[in-house]
Amino acid sequence: MTTHSTRVVVGVYHLTKSFGKQFVLRDINLQVANGEFVFLVGHSGAGKSTLLRLIYMDDFPTSGQVVVGPYVSTRMQRSIIPQLRRRIGIIFQDFKLLEDRNVFENVALAMRINGTPMGEIKRQATDILTRVGLYHKRYEYPPALSGGEQQRVSIARAVANRPAVLLADEPTGNLDPVVTRSILDLLFKINAGGTAVLMATHDLDMVKSFGQRIIYLEDGRIKRDKEMIYVGDLRERIAESKVGREAEELGDHDLSDRQEE
Repeated sequence: MTTHSTRVVVGVYHLTKSFGKQFVLRDINLQVANGEFVFLVGHSGAGKSTLLRLIYMDDFPTSGQVVVGPYVSTRMQRSIIPQLRRRIGIIFQDFKLLEDRNVFENVALAMRINGTPMGEIKRQATDILTRVGLYHKRYEYPPALSGGEQQRVSIARAVANRPAVLLADEPTGNLDPVVTRSILDLLFKINAGGTAVLMATHDLDMVKSFGQRIIYLEDGRIKRDKEMIYVGDLRERIAESKVGREAEELGDHDLSDRQEE
């Protein structure tokens, strides 16, 4: 059995964020290690999205710091944020795809910004789109895709630069249970390849049966950080989970690895 040394890919230390006199986050401390899959759970307004934005340094803490690899928020310069983003993949609930570019171009753009040679872009984008089951739709534009397909493109774009950590902000929030299951299956596959995943969700019932680490965020504070109790292939846990049962009730259309003929 191969063992992997544990290293912290994201660290948040005594982080507080306020807007004027309103505190959104208070004294947040957490670490995410390489290969972890962590659920960040809290109701709407608990501070989940704000915390993710602070981790990918779209904003900065009022006090405390965020550390991602060699990048520290208290010493961060705007000019090197693009370098940080190469280490972080970001998935949004509303996809944020460029509607005037096709699927292939949306995925390729992230690599093009990083200066990846065109030959390598073509090779990597082809591989990524094949893995997410959308190579056959590479020339389609986002408005022609279903919600689940758009989220798969968003995931493909997020992992295009092989990030150390993937941040997912309510990635299944607008999707039905069958599609939700397929998106979770895809995220679990990415995690199994070694990418750490921090996924924000308000749906505790959906995630608690997976046996993974859950960080409970309430009123801007971490109320509980439940350690992982299950070690193994997360994909095997989908059938036993709430989302797995709901997908079965709707009819098993197993979208996880299917490609349309």
